[in-house]
Amino acid sequence: MPPLTNTLAFALAAFAIIIIPGPSVLFVIGRSISLGRRGGLLSVLGNELGGIPLITAVALGVGTIVSESILIFSIVKIAGAAYLAYLGIQTIRHRNEGTAVAAPAPATSRRIVLQGFLVGITNPKTIVFFVAVLPQFVSYDRGMIPVQMLVLGLVFTVVAFASDGTWALIAGTARTWFATSPRRLGRMKGIGGGMMIGLSGVLLLTGNKR
Repeated sequence: MPPLTNTLAFALAAFAIIIIPGPSVLFVIGRSISLGRRGGLLSVLGNELGGIPLITAVALGVGTIVSESILIFSIVKIAGAAYLAYLGIQTIRHRNEGTAVAAPAPATSRRIVLQGFLVGITNPKTIVFFVAVLPQFVSYDRGMIPVQMLVLGLVFTVVAFASDGTWALIAGTARTWFATSPRRLGRMKGIGGGMMIGLSGVLLLTGNKR
């Protein structure tokens, strides 16, 4: 286990980075506008679960290989951007479906979580963050480095879920208000889809925000 002081310092560092709106926040807002609060929170859950395999990979040393390999890094980045673009296009195509307030959810909970998971696990910036930041908060004198990194990674996941979940609730609440007008809701869903398509382009460019 990492020292408590290291853990708290890392939690503060993670919060400072996560709280700044970046690609992850834009994804959550786009999904919440499209699916509502429930869908937004499920997307957040899937997104954060997708980060767990990345945390494990970094702790085992695989993350370093990915971050230093231009080919592998590019493949992961392109795959993630392509999937986001796909989700955005699908949202725009079906923006006028289920616009009634009492309409059923357009997708099952499992599917929404899986979609969020695929976005989270194909986010190469998360690997870079863990590779660059995690080692700075590990106590090498205590040994069990992979375990310490896993613990810190889980701390990051909890902080990220709380922050992104808040954004999901805010955007989902706004979406509920727009649901009083089917046409207005359709437009908002189109905006959410456009945000995800735009985000896919952002992920293909350099940037440090989460």
